[in-house]
Parts: sequence; C-alpha cells; structure tokens
Amino acid sequence: MQVLILNSGSSSLKFQLFSMPKETILCSGVVERIGFNDAILRFKTDKGSIELESKILNHKTALKLVAQHLLDKDTGIIKSPKDIAIVGHRVVHGGIFFSKPTLITEDVKEKIKTLASLAPLHNPANLEGIIVAEDIFPKAKQVAVFDTAFLQTIPEVAYKYAIPNEFLTEHHIRLYGFHGTSHKYVSEKAIEFLGKEESKIITIHLGNGCSMTAIKNGKSIDHSMGFSPLDGLIMGTRSGDIDPSIIFHLKDKLGYSLKETNTLLNKKSGMLGLTGYNDLRDIETMAARGNKECILALQMNAYRIKKYIGSYAAVLNGLDAIVFTAGIGENCKLMRQLVCENLDFLGIHLDVEKNNSDLRTIRAINKEDSKARILVIPTNEELEIAKQTVNLIKN
Repeated sequence: MQVLILNSGSSSLKFQLFSMPKETILCSGVVERIGFNDAILRFKTDKGSIELESKILNHKTALKLVAQHLLDKDTGIIKSPKDIAIVGHRVVHGGIFFSKPTLITEDVKEKIKTLASLAPLHNPANLEGIIVAEDIFPKAKQVAVFDTAFLQTIPEVAYKYAIPNEFLTEHHIRLYGFHGTSHKYVSEKAIEFLGKEESKIITIHLGNGCSMTAIKNGKSIDHSMGFSPLDGLIMGTRSGDIDPSIIFHLKDKLGYSLKETNTLLNKKSGMLGLTGYNDLRDIETMAARGNKECILALQMNAYRIKKYIGSYAAVLNGLDAIVFTAGIGENCKLMRQLVCENLDFLGIHLDVEKNNSDLRTIRAINKEDSKARILVIPTNEELEIAKQTVNLIKN
C-alpha cells in the first residue's frame, strides 16, 4: 500500500511516500521558503536527488510541483495518481472536535476551516493541501492527523486560563498545544533510548514554529503553545509570549486594527521582526559577521527556551533528559550550545565536541557527568502520521 504524507508548515511543505506496512520510504523531500522568490524544492528517490530553486508563493503551487515530480516519467515514483491509496495530512489545530486521526469529509474540512483563526499560518495551508490532494489523487482516502491530539493528556490545572469559567465551558478557550505529532514521536524514541518507561523529559521542537512539551511517563503534562500557535517561544515570524496589554496599546494608542495586530504578531514578529531575516541560517551567518541585531536575537531565543526548561523541570519535579528536534533543533549547533550554557544547577552539561558532530541519528551530546541527558533526535512526523493513518483505515 502506497501512502503519501503531507506536512504543511507555515513556510514549508514536507512530504514522504511510504510503502506500508513495511514503512519503506519510496520518496521524500521538502519545499522550503514558500512565499519567497527563492523557494527550494528537494526531491529524493532511489533514482537520485533533485534540487530546484523557484518562485513558489503558496502551498497550492508547492503541492502541484511535488505531484508533478512524483508522476514524472524519468524521475517520478508512481505511474498514476491511482497508485496512491491514502493521503495523510498533518493538520495543526483540531480544537475540541478532533482528538484522534479522522477520515476527511466535507464536515471535517468545514471544521478545519472554522479553526483557521486559531492557527492562521497553518490550518489554511493544511486545508489547501487537502483540497489540492483531493483533486490530484481523487481515488485516495484522505486522512487528517491533528497536532493537538498528543497534548490532550495535559491536566486542567495546566490547560485552563485564569478567566471566567464560562469561557472554557461555553467557548472552549483553553490551552491546546501544537506540534503534538513531533513531540509524541521523539518522546517515544527518547524513552526507548533511555530505557526508562518512568521518565521526565522535555522535548524542544525548534523550526520556523517552535514549542516545548513537559512529558512525564510518556504523557504530556504541559506545553509552551496555548490557544493558538502564537504563544510561547520566539519563532520565525511569531512573537511568542507577549503582555496582552500591548495589543490594546497597539490599537488604542498607535491606531492598529485588530487585523493588522494579528498580522504583526503572527507574520512580522519573532526572528523576522528582530533581524529582518526569517531563516535562522541567514541569522546565524549575519551574527558570525558581527550583526548586533542577529546576535541579540539568537541570545533572546535561547533565553526564552531556558526559562521554559526551568519551569518544566519544576513541574516534572526532576529531569531525565532534554530533547532537541526539528530543523533548527537537529541542525543548529550554536542554538543548542546557547540553550545549554549555564544550566549546571539542573545537571545539564553539554559536550561541545559531541554537539559539533554532523551525525543525523539519535545521539546524546552531554558530558559523562551530566545528570540530565541532552539528546538530539531527528523527528519523523511523516512516519508517525503514516502509522496512525494506516491504523485508522485498517480499523
């Protein structure tokens, strides 16, 4: 059975084609920098790799380009759209509607659409991916796997906001959390690596979107994002934690409309707002050249992560490991170093030589005397989605 998995990020589209249930990867790749003139498509099969730079302004164009290469007679992997039995979609916000993988119907699409205001950088892209996939692969079953599902175990003491009760009971305003598929995958790998079912782990997902989860004995108990993916860490274009009174100040004193404020905080803030660059690789390059704004932005980013490590270690009442994952977490040596500096009181001691390794496997990068392990675990949201998707269809 051939299963295509689509993972739409705020500025990227990752994809993998699996032969299931063997979990064999037939094709993989990513479209990065969507929305820019210098977007990049990376497409890999057993036949070889392709890398193209092109103007890709939206996720619809990106997915059509991926489908074109999948079907190409020379470089492709399938002969017909009918070869794809299932298309599994990562969907960021499931709200109160979805806590498990779901077969996509018109009603499901409508609910994903209604939740777009809570995940404005993702749910619209997720929905667009579904609609385009339905058109390109009309015979395939379409399945949604929701980022919020793994975080349903967070207790009320952590997910409830200190506002009048009816906002939770009647309007379902609460912490939902995101990147759940990634946090689930790497936490299970960490537990296996540590050989400890009873464990206290903090998973740190760092990409264009960033989040952290406190995980006790395999279950999430707190998370840095909240009602929407805007909350928490400093991200590519999102502000993360911010005093809510700033929103009123922007409106009442500076004349911003609510729409303009929403755009500012979601699309023009974060590392982009601090430096003028959206890609951390560019920021790291400029920091190395002495750009003070980029240097400060990297320090601010690491500082925010440290604050969450401290608070989650308190919530967990101990710490067995911290896990770095996703594009930045797996690849940015500097960010891992900045985060782990001066955390001696938690027993976190980074081994610089191990941190500088370019290995792409699960690995520990802590010193031998480190009480808490420091792990780098490549996430594979696509495989996790594929497994959940196939289980749904079988059952």
